[in-house]
Amino acid sequence: MYVLPAIFFGWSLGANDAANIFGTAVSNRIVKYRTATIISAIFIILGAMLDGAKGIETISSISSSQIGLASISVLASAITMTTMTYLGVPVSSSQAIVGSLIVTSLIEGNVKWGVLVKLFAAWIGTPIGGIIFSFLAYKIFAVPFNKIKSIYVKEKVIFYGTLVIGAYGSYSLGANNVANITGVFAKTIGVQNAALLGGVSIALGVLTYSYKVMYTVGTQIIELDYYSSAIAVLGESITVWIYALLGIPVSTSQAIVGAVIGAGYARGSRLSSKKIILKIVSAWVNTPVISGAITFLIYYIVKMF
Repeated sequence: MYVLPAIFFGWSLGANDAANIFGTAVSNRIVKYRTATIISAIFIILGAMLDGAKGIETISSISSSQIGLASISVLASAITMTTMTYLGVPVSSSQAIVGSLIVTSLIEGNVKWGVLVKLFAAWIGTPIGGIIFSFLAYKIFAVPFNKIKSIYVKEKVIFYGTLVIGAYGSYSLGANNVANITGVFAKTIGVQNAALLGGVSIALGVLTYSYKVMYTVGTQIIELDYYSSAIAVLGESITVWIYALLGIPVSTSQAIVGAVIGAGYARGSRLSSKKIILKIVSAWVNTPVISGAITFLIYYIVKMF
């Protein structure tokens, strides 16, 4: 009963964050939407099961010891994510859950600021990492790629490269973000069960409700060609995977936006819409505040009854 909000939250995250893996490829018609979602679902579950433990332990360390409060924090985060997804705005599940956990920690009078400061610092480093890794990857791989003379061979390299990078990105997503979904329940159901439940929930969201946000990330940030689209996902994937290994859940939305900008500037493109960037950045700022406010509201409604 208490883990039902986690399933809802995982579904919301998958629906929102699938764009961060295959959004550029799908919008550029490199990969079919259904193919992208199936690959994502499989590798998200693998990432959650094989590399999700450290992040789960991090979130578990700042979550409420009361199962009821933990459930409320996840429900509030899920509502926040679903609302942002409906509006077509890429948003951070990490910031949603942290915003909720801050409120539940304040309610209990036990805020672990040391862990939270580490998470806040990672929020700043994530888009920067995406920019750096995608920019460098673009320059490095452009050398052998540009030596290919055949257009047919180039197309095949892009297609299969995109599938491989997308699988890696999905693995990174599962490994890193599963903690946001079920980390608060790890003390109750165990780390491995939390990883499985979270991974499957995210996969369901990818498979059922991810198209709208894919369009936002894939076409409205910066103009990309096929090669730079694949490189952007690679830069994002490296960034998120590194944080997964460190046990720090971060925003794939922030990583991919940074990576798209990095790849775009590496090829000489300019931002196609500063308004969409402002919209996304404002969502990053508002997400923890909104999630925290919803947590507070749900807590007092439940307390009344």
